[in-house]
Amino acid sequence: MTVNKSDREAQPHRQTASAEILAIALAQFATAGFAGTSLQQIADAAGYSKSSVLYHFTSKDALLEAAIGPAVDRLEHVLGGVARLRESSEARELFVEEFIDFLFEYRLEVHTFINQGQSLVGIPVIDRANAVLGRLAATFAADSTTVEEKLRFGVALGGAAYELVASMNFGDQELAHDERRSALITIVSELLAPIQTRPLTA
Repeated sequence: MTVNKSDREAQPHRQTASAEILAIALAQFATAGFAGTSLQQIADAAGYSKSSVLYHFTSKDALLEAAIGPAVDRLEHVLGGVARLRESSEARELFVEEFIDFLFEYRLEVHTFINQGQSLVGIPVIDRANAVLGRLAATFAADSTTVEEKLRFGVALGGAAYELVASMNFGDQELAHDERRSALITIVSELLAPIQTRPLTA
């Protein structure tokens, strides 16, 4: 018996199909932009019908939520460690390693909500991402005594995020994962060291 595409989509491959659609949607959102990507384009790229996409995700907004929501949750957790920056060099290293590992795991998601965050205001998951980044900026600004400290923080974390996205977009695959990770941890730690070694104020 021959199983056609519609029958195959209706059979119990929902988790696999859902993951495939989600991966394609994330790649499309990151490269073409959320506004520039249609559900039909996602369906075509994934090899499913549009109705199948809508079966798994009720709307494009729902797809975006599913695609980047876990990254926003993880970012909120990781950035909770900012308070440890001034405690010790060990605390600094722990925070930097966790942040770099987050970027490696969620580079497409980070690229999407950082680069499109302002144009997609009003979409709940984007508003949540913007709020997390806003709280981070406000917390650090309140605890920084100099412009240099603020800029160090922005260049260190923002630069690491940009480097990973740029290496993916422009084909810079010369460095192995472990080599790139180690180098980024060293560079970001060095940039943040003057901030983190200053004693906490009472």
